[in-house]
Amino acid sequence: MISGVRKYRFYHLSRVLLPGLLFVSISACNDPNEIMALTGKGRRQEDRAEDVVIIYSKEAKIQMRMFAHEFVRNEYAKPPYIDMNKNLKAEFYNDSGEVTNVLTADSSRYYEAQGNILVWDSVQIVSKKGEQLNTSELIWNESIQKFFTEKPVKITTPTQVLYGKGMEANSDFSWYQVTNPKGTVEVEKGEMPK
Repeated sequence: MISGVRKYRFYHLSRVLLPGLLFVSISACNDPNEIMALTGKGRRQEDRAEDVVIIYSKEAKIQMRMFAHEFVRNEYAKPPYIDMNKNLKAEFYNDSGEVTNVLTADSSRYYEAQGNILVWDSVQIVSKKGEQLNTSELIWNESIQKFFTEKPVKITTPTQVLYGKGMEANSDFSWYQVTNPKGTVEVEKGEMPK
């Protein structure tokens, strides 16, 4: 009988220990980084929303309002970004609260860490003065506080149409420089264009 009791105790301990060891070894594999490394897949990394309005203000004054049908934020990407796509519209305001420029495009990507924005597909900016910029891509560089593009541009004013390949502009588009300009430019009498 003594040998039967020992077998029972061993059998009883193995029923308790083996599942416990299996549980510990399985739970050790549940580290999200290990799972991502093994499978190449992680948990859902994007925040999504539809029909989004973002208001950017500084010192209690609205600087910009953005509207987009599709909003995607991925903070795990390298570098992290926010996409605002499908009928993007951005209204820029002056200190008096008046709309100075309206930008429309199909797609945009905002890199949060750098503050840079890339806008593409049917980019159009219309100013309060009635000037219009059309291009296929536009980049805002936060560190130099300028818009630029290397793509073809078309600028329409009440008196002229200017074409070029590449452009640089300040934040409110009150100043711009077109690279390789073509088109008719109106000048004052005695003034020579550069």
